[in-house]
Amino acid sequence: MAITSANQLELLQTAEAVAREKMIDPGLVVDAMEESLARAAKSRYGAEMDIRVSIDRKTGKATFTRVRTVVEDDELENYQAEMTVEQAKQYLEDPKVGDQYVEEIPPVEMGRIAAQSAKQVILQKVREAERDRQYEEFKDRAGTIINGVVKREEYGNVIVDVGRGEAILRRNEKIGREAYRPNDRIRCYIKDVRREARGPQIFLSRTAPEFMAELFKMEVPEIYDGIIEIKAVARDPGSRAKIAVVSYDGGIDPVGACVGMRGSRVQAVVNELQGEKIDIIPWNEDVPTFLVNALQPAEVSKVVLDEDAERIEVVVPDEQLSLAIGRRGQNVRLASQLTGLDIDIMTEEEESARRQKEFEERTQLFMDTLDLDEFFAQLLVAEGFTNLEEVGYVELDELLVIDGVDDDTAKELQARARDYLEAQSKAALEHARELGVEDSLVEFEGLTPQMIEALAEDGIKTLEDFATCADWELAGGWTTVDGERVKDEGLLEKFDVGLEEAQNMIMTARVMLGWVDPTELESGDEEGKNEEVEA
Repeated sequence: MAITSANQLELLQTAEAVAREKMIDPGLVVDAMEESLARAAKSRYGAEMDIRVSIDRKTGKATFTRVRTVVEDDELENYQAEMTVEQAKQYLEDPKVGDQYVEEIPPVEMGRIAAQSAKQVILQKVREAERDRQYEEFKDRAGTIINGVVKREEYGNVIVDVGRGEAILRRNEKIGREAYRPNDRIRCYIKDVRREARGPQIFLSRTAPEFMAELFKMEVPEIYDGIIEIKAVARDPGSRAKIAVVSYDGGIDPVGACVGMRGSRVQAVVNELQGEKIDIIPWNEDVPTFLVNALQPAEVSKVVLDEDAERIEVVVPDEQLSLAIGRRGQNVRLASQLTGLDIDIMTEEEESARRQKEFEERTQLFMDTLDLDEFFAQLLVAEGFTNLEEVGYVELDELLVIDGVDDDTAKELQARARDYLEAQSKAALEHARELGVEDSLVEFEGLTPQMIEALAEDGIKTLEDFATCADWELAGGWTTVDGERVKDEGLLEKFDVGLEEAQNMIMTARVMLGWVDPTELESGDEEGKNEEVEA
């Protein structure tokens, strides 16, 4: 069958029908037809030829052309699709490299094999266009809720019809032991949309914290309007959840607005989440106050926040311990997810015992090092002194406020503390030198003899060794391993060396060794300040 003998308008009608059925651009179908006809023509005239087909978008007439490109003499490889400047002179006036000579050729006869090949090309192009259309449609809907119909279940995963495509709800994204039958309606959160070789993959979730947040946005108009904001969500899917909200209108109670009249709003969310119990908590900028709210319904006696370690200690009455922890640790786990902090819970009795132990240890330290009796040592601890440095180098007036301490006694206490500290420093330095520490490290400003000893015991004996250290090696830090925060002990952490101080010392050592140009360092600091100002 020759293409000229066919009804030329039939091509356009077919393209329109396919495009309408697949909901894609008709131009894409026509492009696929042009490519398939070009392939058929190449199989007839020769695969090395550059044959192109153009279908008129109004009449449906197909025009076959052969294109030959002008190239340099030494680059001529394909004689069927290329020609030299000299050869091109018989076809073109003043030919140049890159010019093309286009000539029309007769249409081809479409045999059975060629027609089948053309059909495959068109189907492939249509499938690709359909996949692109699906991806473009759903990629911007990630992070929203979608309604769908269950089509089937495969190995625990639910395949959902979402209108113009299919999505997958994996079994670990289902709530509890949810079971669905074909044609059941389902509401899910679009967690991710990926472009893959087999087509766009739409991943759904019903366990994501964002799913609950979006449900509240649908049920509570104040959240949708931005008057109330959801600050954090933590879920134990199908069992319990906590959601923190804040109101930017002083006249609106965020918790009451989310609960609704007689609990109507929150009950609608609970029903969608298979009876999941929801605690709605007022958010607060003050972290300890927010944590006290997050641990509801348990009562909290005391909160101690360690911002550097991102940990928080919570003291509760003895009878509130089980309530604060919750069944299988659920309450404290959700509170930890909500605040982003590791939470240590202890009873008042445990906290009292710990404080008593610390009191006794500090008392014994002052008795052993300052040659004091137990009563006098306890006075020092009761006044807030925790170590010898505080006693030895504090202002004299702070010692005089202690009952029974006069000017001479205060000076004697300081003298004893300083003598002991100097003896300790001398011994530490001697031990460090025995380990092979060089003067370059001993003379480095900012390192005490005890610090130098600790570095030497770890094999850091020269300024070069010190300059190669990382800041966290000195100051310590936290690493997340398998979802658990693990403490990295720093070499100088026990001497209260923070991360910023460690960075400054290491950079100073590198400047002294000539590894870093101080002028570049200063210009980098200025750029950083400028960026902060712009931000």
